[in-house]
Amino acid sequence: MLWCTSSLDLATLLKSRAHRTNMPVDFTGKWELESSENLENYLKALDIDFAIRKIAAHLTPIKTFIQDGDNFVIKTQSAFKSYELSFAVGVEKEEFTKGFDNRMLKTLVTWEGDKLVAIQKGEKANRGWKHWIEDDKLYLELTCEDAVCQQVYKRKD
Repeated sequence: MLWCTSSLDLATLLKSRAHRTNMPVDFTGKWELESSENLENYLKALDIDFAIRKIAAHLTPIKTFIQDGDNFVIKTQSAFKSYELSFAVGVEKEEFTKGFDNRMLKTLVTWEGDKLVAIQKGEKANRGWKHWIEDDKLYLELTCEDAVCQQVYKRKD
């Protein structure tokens, strides 16, 4: 239970809590894949061919987050392919998934609590992703149509 001796103490506390809840989570750093569930079905929903799906299942990608407030660059590197995505939270942008599934999308990333949530509009229904940090692990949920892939990354720094 919290006790305040004056209204000033309570006002100061409420103001500081409001300020903290508006601060974005800091994703900055390098993260290495630790586990992945249902990647094959997710890639299949994206029409990724059989050989590429099999290669992807054996990769251990590293994600590098560069963050400045609500501005992000996410670099995903593996022995097979590398991708870079830059975005500002709350600003819809056109995204071409060159080298992945080669589609033009409209992507909007927003905050849902402490989660980064992307909705990707294009040829495929229910496409998007969510990133969040819990217990010093980075979680990624990828969705496309009815397929959901769950990945967990550990901090590499």
